[in-house]
Amino acid sequence: MENLTANIHLLWPEALVAVLALVVLTADFFLPAERKNALAAVAVVGLVGLIVFTLVFLAGKGATPLYGGIVMVDRFGLFFKVAFMALGVLVILASVDFVKRYLAHPGEYYAMVLFSVLGMMLMVAATELLTAYIGLELLSFSLYILVSHSQGDPKSNEAGTKYILLGAFASALLLYGISMVYGAVVQDGIAAPTTFQAISTHLQGRATMQPMFMVGLVFIIAGLGFKVAAVPFHMWTPDVYEGAPLPITAYLAVGSKAAAFALVLRLFATAFLPAIHEWQMVVAILAAATMTLGNLVALAQHNIKRLLAYSSIGQVGYLLVGLAALGLVGSNGDVTISPGASNAIILHLVGYGIANLAAFVAIIAFYNATGKDEVSDFAGLADRNPFIAMALTVSLFSLAGLPIFAGFITKFYLFTVAAQADMLWLAGLAMVNSLISVYYYLVVIRQMYIQPAKETTHVPLTWVTGGLLGMLVLGTVLIGVYPGPLVKVIQTATAVILPGA
Repeated sequence: MENLTANIHLLWPEALVAVLALVVLTADFFLPAERKNALAAVAVVGLVGLIVFTLVFLAGKGATPLYGGIVMVDRFGLFFKVAFMALGVLVILASVDFVKRYLAHPGEYYAMVLFSVLGMMLMVAATELLTAYIGLELLSFSLYILVSHSQGDPKSNEAGTKYILLGAFASALLLYGISMVYGAVVQDGIAAPTTFQAISTHLQGRATMQPMFMVGLVFIIAGLGFKVAAVPFHMWTPDVYEGAPLPITAYLAVGSKAAAFALVLRLFATAFLPAIHEWQMVVAILAAATMTLGNLVALAQHNIKRLLAYSSIGQVGYLLVGLAALGLVGSNGDVTISPGASNAIILHLVGYGIANLAAFVAIIAFYNATGKDEVSDFAGLADRNPFIAMALTVSLFSLAGLPIFAGFITKFYLFTVAAQADMLWLAGLAMVNSLISVYYYLVVIRQMYIQPAKETTHVPLTWVTGGLLGMLVLGTVLIGVYPGPLVKVIQTATAVILPGA
């Protein structure tokens, strides 16, 4: 046991995030109602301090397995841990005005955001199926609470109920799949049969997978498909997005997907890669169905939250394109990983995340002033607040994949790796779907710049929200015109999940 826990200090970032969440939750009991807004400052300052601490503490450390290989501390995990804590800072800052206006229990809200960040950090560090499941459930239960956090709002209660019921069903599928994989691997007498390395060892040199393993893989894909909202496991997404508090809708669209794909990328790149010939076409079909349905159904949406819900489903389809291209099968049957695919997935996660957050921060600012979230309500916004309209336009252009914005360069990388993996049909379908998405994004932009305003009052913007919005818009443009530094950071992070790194 001493050898297994010799490097337990490397988990200090996760431990301190848990402590910070408990501090915020405990402080909520003692602060008077008029001073509870200080809890947001405590959470933000704490997370910023932890980002600095994590970068200094883990920088330069090599890949180190803990507890017999169920958790890995490496550059891949470091990249995402810092990204998740930064996301927590952005979500909390975007929530301050919303929480002040619409939510009654800020301490619980901010604490649940911090616990969800902890769940995401555990997910990306996990190199064993049950450990990954625990992190996933910590994230999921935090989100169940956050989605239903709007007291007195029937839509929020309905969204929370649907989310937890379907989430429990997806968790059952995932656990059943894990049990099937365990049953198949343990027959080989491999130690720790649910670790990613043990699964990879089991699959090495096999022409076909055992039926039990195949069943387990199908159920794992189904369970994870629910978490990322892939078709046909997407049915919860529009209702939950519409009913959740707006900052949590943004968090669902960005955070939960980033965490799930970080887990999926490590799982498929290390554990399931030897069997890529068995699951590659399944993932490609899921990608095609997901981006097509998401973009087509988005055309008919009138609520901005539901429109972005189906837009996010379409974005998941693009990410699955990268996953389908993760491995290259040679003429002799040898499988090699595609570094470009793993890099493209993470690059798109970052670019999509920043642009989507910018869109939601603009929508939150509008909602805080008007209490409205229909697409038609944005009519004349360019006259009522040109900065919000500009920021929302930039973010929507990026999501559509137009040049000079982040979405263009990230989609270019994704579609290129699909073509290199001999899936030209999938890359072509993805480009067609990107063209479809331009239409419904332009519908929103048309409302803001062409349609006459229903009201003429100015839409106010606080300095916190305005500064956050400006920073996100700047990030969206910088990634689009100069992605080189970010690409280099991502290449360094993904090198540890590539063979021989």
